[in-house]
Amino acid sequence: MAKTRAQKEEMLSGLVDKLGRMKAAVFTSIAGYTMTDADALRAKGREQGVELTVAKKTLLSKALEQKGLVPEKGMLQGSILATFGMDDEVAPAKLVSDLSKGKDKEGIKIVGGILEGKFVGPEAVSALAKLVSKHHQQGRVVGTMYAPVSAFVRVLEAIRAKQAA
Repeated sequence: MAKTRAQKEEMLSGLVDKLGRMKAAVFTSIAGYTMTDADALRAKGREQGVELTVAKKTLLSKALEQKGLVPEKGMLQGSILATFGMDDEVAPAKLVSDLSKGKDKEGIKIVGGILEGKFVGPEAVSALAKLVSKHHQQGRVVGTMYAPVSAFVRVLEAIRAKQAA
């Protein structure tokens, strides 16, 4: 069923809004994308603060153009899944990378993405997917900051225990 002009304008404004709020985006060719994949991916995406959209290439191109982003010629070919990371730059790359690992190379493949307001190729998205998540990095920082305090407390406790003995 064809979409009305109002529906298309609403979809376009939604895409422009997501492009404005995102920290990173990943574009994936989804020839082998099934409804089972879609349901699993949406559920994982919600947990990680990632929004998924399958949009017409013309609407996606117009939304990108309105945000001053011009994709490389031929990047957005076929059916495209746009994955927007709202909280974490790494999350959309990890999510799509995990999906594409179990699929045929021709079916689902990363075609590019947006990072720091610039288009990047599939190699950069794959490298980004190999990084640890933002929350994991924050945990490491907190652990590193807490380590000296923890060591100091253990030393004081050892001194107290030695004096008590």
